Amino acid sequence: MTVYLPRTLEPILRKTAKEFPAVVLTGPRQSGKTTLLRHVFGRRAHYVSLEPPDVRAAAGADPRGFLDAWRPPVILDEIQYAPDLLPYIKERIDAKRSLKGRYLLSGSQNLLLMQQVAETLAGRAAVLHLLPLSRRELAGESKAPPPWERRAPRGEVLKGEREAFWTAALHGGFPELATEPRRDVALWYGSYVQTYLERDVRTLRQVGDLTQFQTFLRALAARSAQLINLTDMGRDLGLATNTVKAWISVLEATHQIAILRPYYANVGKRLVKTPKVYFTDTGMLSYLAGIRDPAHAAAGPMAGAIAETAVVSEVLKSFFHRGAEPRLYFWRTATGDEVDLVIETPTGLLPLEVKATATPSPAMARGILRFRESVREARADGYVVHIGDVWLPLGGNISALPFGTL
Repeated sequence: MTVYLPRTLEPILRKTAKEFPAVVLTGPRQSGKTTLLRHVFGRRAHYVSLEPPDVRAAAGADPRGFLDAWRPPVILDEIQYAPDLLPYIKERIDAKRSLKGRYLLSGSQNLLLMQQVAETLAGRAAVLHLLPLSRRELAGESKAPPPWERRAPRGEVLKGEREAFWTAALHGGFPELATEPRRDVALWYGSYVQTYLERDVRTLRQVGDLTQFQTFLRALAARSAQLINLTDMGRDLGLATNTVKAWISVLEATHQIAILRPYYANVGKRLVKTPKVYFTDTGMLSYLAGIRDPAHAAAGPMAGAIAETAVVSEVLKSFFHRGAEPRLYFWRTATGDEVDLVIETPTGLLPLEVKATATPSPAMARGILRFRESVREARADGYVVHIGDVWLPLGGNISALPFGTL
């Protein structure tokens, strides 16, 4: 029996359903969207999956009759399979605009789904995003705020963090793996990639050679947490730059990867400078990179990339799972100064440096100090996130922050 783990998004989902006639929940496949909707609304809402062909056909043949058969509130799962329902949902919402939380929609193919929602349900639907489980959700701390919004005692010790980090990094955050620890992780991710290729990529972008796309995925995994030049990548793989760009857009739109752009005060510069790419799940990254053992991950050449990917993923989840839009960047100068992650907060830009070490030192904060000297909007604090056990001061109002507190 699958165990339900409380999600940080729960209270936001309930609140949003009281304020909007419709709620759209998007995210990667198997991130827990259906489970969350049924947990929050299942006792009072009907549930319909639009994935089965016969249900899809019924919705397409007689949309009004189909909606008549399922009186609100209703959960319409995998709405991207029946996009023609959206104008009829709009029609019903407009007829009784004051009624809230009537249509609870979920979908995985964010690219097409969001275009359709924007065109049809603008002003009528709130859009929320659910990624795989965060570290706090896995630890049963779904209501805990991120560390930059709280004060933890300096010198706090978290036992066994280093070993736990690498094991968790290979396992990833998909609920099915988290709640069934005996599952074969590599087998599960292999199946996920195949399903993802067949359903989402072929639907959103025509991919003639799936083997070539798998090669592209592995090459992208090898570049996680690095600057990505689409032209160079296309040349290395024998692909047109437009093809690489299209495939990356699919992965980003379906929340498989996140793209971070460099921070510049001039917004136009951010858009044209070379970005960095991150997978949103470290288990997927490790699988595609061929890493199957925690010791191999810790000692191998991708240790730093996995650690940095884990931190970026956690920060993304801390925003998305509270219904907020993340504004994340990295910072790098021509002279070699850099900060791995810059978070835009209401009180300024917060710099985070990530180190795949259990022994943080003040020297690791140099980039943060340079950032604060160079960027007027920088906050007066910062963090060196590491995979060790201790939260401790590094000087200059910079703290060494264990990953286990994110």
